Amino acid sequence: MVVSKGAATKEDLKNFKEEIVQQFHIISEDVISQVKQVAQGVANVNEKVDRFREEIKRDLGNSFGTLAQAITNTNDKLDRTRQELKAEIQETRQEILAAVKFSYAELDKRITTLEKDFLDLKHRVERIESRSIP
Repeated sequence: MVVSKGAATKEDLKNFKEEIVQQFHIISEDVISQVKQVAQGVANVNEKVDRFREEIKRDLGNSFGTLAQAITNTNDKLDRTRQELKAEIQETRQEILAAVKFSYAELDKRITTLEKDFLDLKHRVERIESRSIP
């Protein structure tokens, strides 16, 4: 660009305008290029985040599957143990009831025998007392 000390001519203004427009195009192309680089970087980060998310989902899915299986196994063991304990408690209950019935029968037999013996003794005492009185 030619700089003169006097008034700018139309040609000078036109050249100046063209230089500004050319500089604007250069700058805007550079900005567009940088924006494209940023957009590409964002796309790369999105892809990495998506891959990471899928890895985490897969790993958690595997872990939750294993955990769910362990919980199911534990529940099964608890159910079996509960049934075994229930059966054992029922068996013990039956044994205790049988022992109590046996003990009750034995006690009843002994009490009946004692009552009979007591009545026999009472009758004997009454007979002896009735004979000894003149």
